[in-house]
Amino acid sequence: MIRTVRSREVYRNRWMTVREDDVLGPDGDPGLYGVIDKPDYALVIPLQEDGSVHLVEQYRYPVGGRYWEFPQGSWPAGHQGTTPLDLARAELREETGLRAARMTHLGRLHVAYGYSSQGCHVFLAEELTQGAPEREATEADMRQRRAGPEEWRELVRSGRITDAATLAAYALLTLHQPEGR
Repeated sequence: MIRTVRSREVYRNRWMTVREDDVLGPDGDPGLYGVIDKPDYALVIPLQEDGSVHLVEQYRYPVGGRYWEFPQGSWPAGHQGTTPLDLARAELREETGLRAARMTHLGRLHVAYGYSSQGCHVFLAEELTQGAPEREATEADMRQRRAGPEEWRELVRSGRITDAATLAAYALLTLHQPEGR
């Protein structure tokens, strides 16, 4: 097991902290480990009775492109004291305008645990009603669509869905659903 000897913050902004840890490896050899600390976030799979899902598309600056994904996000800096379920409901309403009568926690994922502490709480949203989205200014160019099972597969095949959390969440959904659905 790796043991931390010393830890120091080397960078901080309102979204993340980067730290460097001096460590001792399992064999006792010293090393350096860089870690990105970000708050956990919630991802929501809005599922209709016909098996279709709601997706959002937005520009993702680090990869320079627009991609489809499930609604997801974290609380703004300084916001504390609420549950992952509260966050999931807020993200669903904010990005799609949808409200869910039933929310089921499907699991927690680590999207990049080789270099980041951030986790993702995955929720299934069902019994949906439509309202107006309440998007933040940074989401002004966000698009929304509903995709049936075959359209979902085509979006994945064509490289229009590449978000690791969205793909892993869909795998959790398939484990949750009864066989043949």
